[in-house]
Amino acid sequence: MNSSLKKICISSDHAGFFLKEYIKSYLIKKEIPLVDLGPYKASSVDYPDYAKKIARRVASKRSEIGILVCGSGTGMAISANKTKGIRAAVCYNAKSTRLSRQHNNANIIALGSRLIKKDEAMKLIKIFLKTKFEGGRHLRRVKKI
Repeated sequence: MNSSLKKICISSDHAGFFLKEYIKSYLIKKEIPLVDLGPYKASSVDYPDYAKKIARRVASKRSEIGILVCGSGTGMAISANKTKGIRAAVCYNAKSTRLSRQHNNANIIALGSRLIKKDEAMKLIKIFLKTKFEGGRHLRRVKKI
């Protein structure tokens, strides 16, 4: 995978733990810089705590892109979007993923481990990482967020 991004951060809750680990191992194998902000085992955790870790890191520009994984993706996205400058998108297919980057300049992808298979999740991650923001009329709209 060809990614021009400097650093990616990843996190999950317990429901997304195994998919997070799968994504993480793939990115490491591809030598893409990655920071794992936990959890580090599959025990029950509160997803807002981990969403906030990723959101703060992306908002402070220590990472360019965040990946969040929970059961549906929704709880993580809602939590992350409470942080100023964050545009977390729940992505569930190729088109939703591409548009989240092209039109909304999403900086965090949220995936639902209970809704998509591992190979589909990897496809969406690849699309998210390679798709560029189109700017133009979309920039004016994003600035209003």
